[in-house]
Amino acid sequence: MAENVEAHITGTVWKIVVEVGDEVDEDDDLIILESMKMEMPVVAPIDGTVDEIHVEEGEAVDEDQLLITMSE
Repeated sequence: MAENVEAHITGTVWKIVVEVGDEVDEDDDLIILESMKMEMPVVAPIDGTVDEIHVEEGEAVDEDQLLITMSE
């Protein structure tokens, strides 16, 4: 089953910590967003595999924008 990971804030993708195919545990950092000079991690909602990364470093994102698709 696919799990979508969305941005919880409007900001900029500062760093992508994972790559497609990586196995991650729930609460592992996936992406670091920067907003108003603060770094905010986006964490894995489940244990699973990173299937797709929908953004690039330096890209501006909106709240609720799709960042990563994962599967169990």
